[in-house]
Amino acid sequence: MMSKIRDFFNQGGLLLFALGRILAGIPIIIALTVLVFMATQALPGDAAVSYLANTATPERLAAIREQLNLDDPLWVQYFSWASDALRLDFGMTLTGETSVSAILGERIQNTLILMASSGIIAIPLSIVIGTYAAVRRGKIFDNVSSLVTLVLASLPEFVVAIFVVFLLATNIFQIFPAISFVEPGTLAWADPMSLVLPSLTLILAVTPYVSRIMRGSMIEVMESEYIQMARLKGLSERTVILRHALPNAIAPTIQVIALQLAWLAGGVVVVEAVFAYPGIGTVMIDSVKARDLPIVQAITLMIAALYVVLNILADIGTILSTPRLRTKHARKNDTSDVFAAMDGDQ
Repeated sequence: MMSKIRDFFNQGGLLLFALGRILAGIPIIIALTVLVFMATQALPGDAAVSYLANTATPERLAAIREQLNLDDPLWVQYFSWASDALRLDFGMTLTGETSVSAILGERIQNTLILMASSGIIAIPLSIVIGTYAAVRRGKIFDNVSSLVTLVLASLPEFVVAIFVVFLLATNIFQIFPAISFVEPGTLAWADPMSLVLPSLTLILAVTPYVSRIMRGSMIEVMESEYIQMARLKGLSERTVILRHALPNAIAPTIQVIALQLAWLAGGVVVVEAVFAYPGIGTVMIDSVKARDLPIVQAITLMIAALYVVLNILADIGTILSTPRLRTKHARKNDTSDVFAAMDGDQ
């Protein structure tokens, strides 16, 4: 019983670290609301003119400005928008006919499906490729994978998307549709074939970065003294790699994984536009053209907030996945001496 209580309190250092990172993210989110609001206000054009289009007259412009509160001072507009946004209420679209949440609800689900299908494949694949390339350092697999990942890493995602369409959706290998034909009102997984090419594009864009970092980290760990000591103790190479090398090598990779997952949220905009995928990317592009500020602000803020959340999770994941760092933080709140004295008294 005492050992269970001791273990619980010794995790306090980790809990305090996680709480500190979460609290540190709050002012960052608030600062993001300011940046997003100012950036959208700097977009060229006039929201009232975009709303009225060819029917714009001075009287109608004045009326719509009053209706949309466009004549209020910027700080009044910001506090009104930010207070609602922090409650996840992004208001109505520029037309005032539909709420932003209603428009983005289904699109966000489709984007999350695309990101999840890409990340579930790309992250484990990257770790496997990077680890095997490090173990086979200097061999054919290592040389070929290093060259291929270097080429893919140097290509923008829209170039990768065009290449994928050319290879798998034209007369060369006409296997998958070049455009995602997803019926309005349905989710993307209702038509799995429409997910293949966008997901493949994102996988090819994410895998090179993670696998190269994993390879470099794994090589560094494999050359460390404790790995040599494990081998001298007679442990099998499989045990050395999986139990000793991989847990310590994966820590730097977690940060890159978080950045790449955050990149997926932004890079998916371009990929969705190429494949006409019904996610937030196509809505974002249409809203920027129409200067529909509530939608642009909502999507930009969500992507920026995702960056912050993933970085916090990456910091916590790095601690939890690294035995040395986990022990260090646990010792900050170590109560073993107190409980040892209690055990002795008993």
